[in-house]
Amino acid sequence: MGLIILLVVGGILGWLASIVMRTDAQQGIFLNIVVGIVGALLGGFLLAPLIGGGSITDGISAGTLIVSFLGALILLAIVNLVRRGSVR
Repeated sequence: MGLIILLVVGGILGWLASIVMRTDAQQGIFLNIVVGIVGALLGGFLLAPLIGGGSITDGISAGTLIVSFLGALILLAIVNLVRRGSVR
């Protein structure tokens, strides 16, 4: 059951991050899920120790969702920087 929740939450967070970063038209549902999950893990490992939140693998709470969303935003910013040479 935890894997299904991770996929659903990761997909939603990846979709929201792609809307914020204006890359939604270039990505499909599969890439949104991948961005959400990888961003959640990235946020959990990098941001959680800095701002005191937890990882999405620890459970779902407001803090873990914010950390995961910020991780997805950072991941999309890095991908845009490599792909286009600018963050947006």
